Order: sequence, then C-alpha cells, then structure tokens
Amino acid sequence: MRKSKFALLLLSALMASCVGAETPTEAGIKKLIEPRLGGGAKVDSVKETPYSGLYEVRMGGDILYTDKTATYLFSGHIYNAKTSVDLTRERLEEINRIKFSDLPLDKAVKLVKGDGKRVIAVFEDPNCGYCKRFRQNTIKAMDNITVYTFMYNILAEDSFTKSKNIWCSADRNKAWDDWMVSGKAAPAAPAACSTPNDAVLELGHKLNVTGTPAIFFTDGSRVPGAIDARSLEAKLSSIK
Repeated sequence: MRKSKFALLLLSALMASCVGAETPTEAGIKKLIEPRLGGGAKVDSVKETPYSGLYEVRMGGDILYTDKTATYLFSGHIYNAKTSVDLTRERLEEINRIKFSDLPLDKAVKLVKGDGKRVIAVFEDPNCGYCKRFRQNTIKAMDNITVYTFMYNILAEDSFTKSKNIWCSADRNKAWDDWMVSGKAAPAAPAACSTPNDAVLELGHKLNVTGTPAIFFTDGSRVPGAIDARSLEAKLSSIK
C-alpha cells in the first residue's frame, strides 16, 4: 500500500513538472535574443530548423543561429556532412530571392549589347572601384545581354551628385560608361533636373543590398560582389 501511494505521488510530481515546462516558441526566442544581440539589433524572424535543435535568426539578408533558450549564438554556415551541401547558403538564396519583374527598370540606366536577350540588373555606386572593374572587364567582355544599372549611392556624399549628373545627361548610358570605364565625369546637371536617386536608395534598402556591385538575375537570385565574365556566363547559362 505504501509503495502504491509513493508511486502515485511520484507520478503526480512528474505530471506537474511536465505541465509546468514550457515548450520554446519562435516568438519567445525572438523576445529573448533581440536584446542580447545589443546595438538596437532588429530580428525579423526566428524559425526552428531541422538541425539538432537550432533556431534560425534572420536579420535582414543575414542568418544567425541560436538554441531554444537564446543562450548561445552561432554565426557561420551549416553543411550537410553526407552531401557537402551548404544548407545555410541555400536558405540565404531562398530568403533573398526577389521577383525580377517588380524591379522599377525605368529608374535604371539601360545598356543593350547584341540581341540583349539575357537580362541582369546591377546596383552600383559611381565611387565603387569593384563596380568599375566589373564594368571594364566583365560587362565589356559580354555579348547578347541587357544590363539595367541602378545607381545606388551608399559610399560617399558626392555619389548622389555624380549619379545626378549622369542621369540628367542627354545620353545616360554613354555618360555612365564614360565615368565608370574612362573616368570622364559628366557635366553638372541643371538644378531643376529630377532623379530617382532617393527611390533607388529606398529600393536597395528594401532588397537588403548592403554592398556594390550587387547583381540580380531574372530567376530572382543574386550575386553580391563583382564576378568575372566566365562566372557570369555560367550563371546566365544556368537560368532556364
């Protein structure tokens, strides 16, 4: 009888502890991790992953990982050890994918080479050295391509001025090419000339463009940074 009573009491205690234990929620983890990141960090979402109890912490176009108590923080890429697939990269490509047809192409400088059938959009700053090399080496070597260039002014105050002078030129494409390839500045723009500078800046922030150049493809994928002609050809060929 005593053993039965003890077993009943033990079972009651176990049941009470199970009821009292809270299953971590994504919202709860977000509430815990955000202040611990410091610097006024803004977490967009927290999502449970299938990777051994880790939770994905998404901030803009970046991903971090934490545990269910938001005690530990992991920054880096997770790979499938059996297949060598970069799971984090796949996820980043997914969350950073855009709808290309939604881009306001009328706010970009348009270059057409050959039949122009292959299309990309590029965010570039007129003061970006890597952008100039991308223009001088990669784009120069390409054919049968249309390039929409959004002048994304994030590197210097005078980037806005240079972009305005180029946008307000009689031939925007030539003015952009003159500057990026030959270093020839466009004439000063009339004060009354309006530009899409602010709209493009807002667009870039919305798309989490944090550096230039940033290349977008018609399948919605992107490549951050300059790539060579061979890599660009390979990427374009992979798009169905």
